[in-house]
Order: sequence, then structure tokens, then C-alpha cells
Amino acid sequence: MALKIYNTLTRKKETFRPIQPGRIGMYVCGITVYDYCHIGHARVLVAFDAMTRYLRSQGWDVNYVRNITDIDDKILRRAAENNEPFSDLTARMIDAMHEDERALGVLPPDNEPRATHHIDDIVDMVATLVDNHYAYVADNRDVYYQVSRFPDYGRLSNKNVDELMVGARVEPGESKRDPHDFVLWKAVGEDETGWPSPWGRGRPGWHIECSAMSTCLLGETFDIHGGGPDLPFPHHENEIAQSEAATGKTFVHYWMHAGAVRVDDEKMSKSLDNFFTIREVLEKYHPEVVRYFLLSSHYRSPINYSEDNLVEARQGLERFYLALRDFADVAPATLETIKSSAHYAQFIEAMDDDFNTREAIAVMFDLVRELNTLVQAGAPSAAALAAELKGLGAVLGLLGSAPEVFLRSGSRQSGLDDSAIEALVRERDDAKKNKDYARADSIREQLSGQGVVLEDAREGTRWRRG
Repeated sequence: MALKIYNTLTRKKETFRPIQPGRIGMYVCGITVYDYCHIGHARVLVAFDAMTRYLRSQGWDVNYVRNITDIDDKILRRAAENNEPFSDLTARMIDAMHEDERALGVLPPDNEPRATHHIDDIVDMVATLVDNHYAYVADNRDVYYQVSRFPDYGRLSNKNVDELMVGARVEPGESKRDPHDFVLWKAVGEDETGWPSPWGRGRPGWHIECSAMSTCLLGETFDIHGGGPDLPFPHHENEIAQSEAATGKTFVHYWMHAGAVRVDDEKMSKSLDNFFTIREVLEKYHPEVVRYFLLSSHYRSPINYSEDNLVEARQGLERFYLALRDFADVAPATLETIKSSAHYAQFIEAMDDDFNTREAIAVMFDLVRELNTLVQAGAPSAAALAAELKGLGAVLGLLGSAPEVFLRSGSRQSGLDDSAIEALVRERDDAKKNKDYARADSIREQLSGQGVVLEDAREGTRWRRG
């Protein structure tokens, strides 16, 4: 089966055809670094990380670019509130973002351009748009894109201009000619953050930053552009208008957008007090549980962040790690060695169908059931199946922990630490040897109340956090 991708632009799945055989240029809109990343950011980061891992596992040469917006009105406002230079704020938030990514197993992109490093490229693109009469310099020295000059505006959103801009108007202090127009370059005073340009000192609008960075690193036309659920309009709509007016060429062939994250079936919002940063989530849940949770739904589907769903995700991962418990020393199989496997074929079929991680994980559960049957039968072939399971998990960035380490992991907020649990397990073993079964049962109940599961085996007592 050939790789199929759902294209937001055409609103259907399409067979992927790269611009250059065997190579993929992919740009994903990154974070505006004025605050810590939230669980919605994690959805996008993990989804496109899994896609990139899969594509590379299939031999594609992927140039993955994910930008950083490090100049923006929100950034300047937050820096002013903190009484610090905006560059100090963004440096701190970029470091925090990278820490969050590493915790979630998100690999770095090949290129991570920052808007402030591409000011000259941005100015050049704005100048081209002015020269081509797609943009104009307003009375206040702001530069605006003239939407009426671009007849395809609204195609990505599948709406006409009037539908997209219901209620739009020219606000007091704005100098644009039409409510539909959007800013490319904002004029600023000499004492404000800005850079020189042909139109005076200023700073870039948000939309032009991505057009300039993506085309500089991937060319005037590239394969895939991705982002979050809130980006088709206006951000990506504006990117298309700017880029195609500047170059005269098709900007992107395939547009991809991750689904929204809801919290307890409500929209995530600071005003609803249901807004969670990645750091807050990781205080409560193991990072791999969060990654698994985010991959357990198709990337385009809305996903509901809730206690029940995270508990379910933990239980799902436990099934994998329990199956692998006796195969800690078995290395993951290379994909080359399992290409004749039926499980591998089904896994690839799922991932080639618009990166359907939900179905790919279902295939892995089928493999677990077969593995458990072989283990119970004492079959020597169980080790090879365990290696295959690890190999498929690695494609998604899962199952990389030692099974015992994961099974003994838990919330940083949980009660007993490992040493305390080990001490109680030893005390229980001694009680059993001394036929003090009441004390042994009491310890089991005490540990169970702390979420610790004991498993008595011939080689001794095993424990894990449930």
C-alpha cells in the first residue's frame, strides 16, 4: 500500500507523491515561546515526531523543520510584565521547551529556525510583496497584505473571504484599507524592540515569519506543512497568500493538522481553569504514558485529556511491558528482519493509511496476545516475537524503557519510594518464611493501598506500581 495523507487543502486522503523521489521536506509550525508548553503543544510535537520516525524507518530522507516564534506581541507583553529583556524570556522558555520534548521522547527537528534569526529574509519577502503590488505601506508605516489581490484566499479553510471575516472591521489606530488585510510589518518607535527596514524601524507580523523561514530552508515549494488545529485560518491561509504571491509558485503540496485536545470534554482554556502545561502533566504521569496517550488516537481526531484516559493509557503500556518483562535483554528487531511478518505488514498498512497510530498500536496488542501464549507454552520463538514488539514500538518512540523500570515507575506524587517498598517486600518474605501469614497479608494490603501490586513467583516476589 502506498502512503496516503489526508490533505486539509483538498479535504481527502491522497497518495503521497514527493517533489524529489525518496526525499521529503516538511515544515511544522512550532511554539511561540512566551510561556511553558501545554498539553495541546505536546499533541502536535508527538504526532509529527511519530510521523517523522515512521517515514525514516521506511527509508525516506526527511528534512524536518519546526520553527520557533521568538518575537511576538505576547512575548513582548510577558517580558514587560516580568521586567526582563524579551531575549532572556525566550531563551528560558526555549530551554524549557527542549526539556519537555526530551521528556516526551520527541527527537529534535533537523532545523529549528527562529524568527529573529531570519529578519533579513522576512524583510526581503515583504519587499517583494510590496513590489508585486500584493502589499502596501499604510499611513502609519505598517505594511499590510492586500487580501483582495489573491483570488484563492480561503481555499484552505474552504470558505470565501466574507465568511472568514464576519464581524471584522478596521480598529481605531489601524491604517489598513480593508478589514480583510493583515499586517506583514509593524512599525515601532525608536525605543521599542525592532529592526531597520525600507519602511522604517519595525518588527515582523506572525504570518510572514513562517513563510520566510520555510521557503528559505525548504525551497519555494515543498512537500508537507503541518500544525495545530487552530492554524488553518488565519495563519496557514495567510502563509499561502503571502508565499504564492511572492514566488508565483505553489507553496505546499500537502497540508496536515493535528486534532484538538479537550480537557474532561471541555475546550482547554485558562479562563476555565483547565489549562495544563506539559510540566504539570509530567508531575502526575510518566512521560511515556503521556506519549502513548497522545498516540493512542489518530492524530486528526480530537483527544480528551482526563484522569480516566490517562489511567487507561498507563494500563495499556503495562500490558506491553508485562509481556516484555522476561525479555529485558532482548534487543529490538530491525525492521529488515521482520519484513515477512504478518504483524509488520499490518502495522505498515495502518501507518501508511494517514499515519494511523491507533490501528498500529492495535496491531501491537495482537502481537502481545500471541507473545503471551508462546510464553505460557514455553515456546523458544517467544524471544523473537518480543524483539519484533520492541522493534515496532521503537518506530513510534515507545517501549524503550527497561520493563522493570517502567513497571516500578509511578507518579512523582506517589507515597512510598522504591526503597520503602523493597523493605516491606523483604519483611513480607520473612513473615511468610516464619509462617506469620497475618503479617504477610497485612503488608500486601498496605502496599495495595499505595497502588503497589505484588506478584509471587518461583524466583521470588516481584512488585510493580498498578
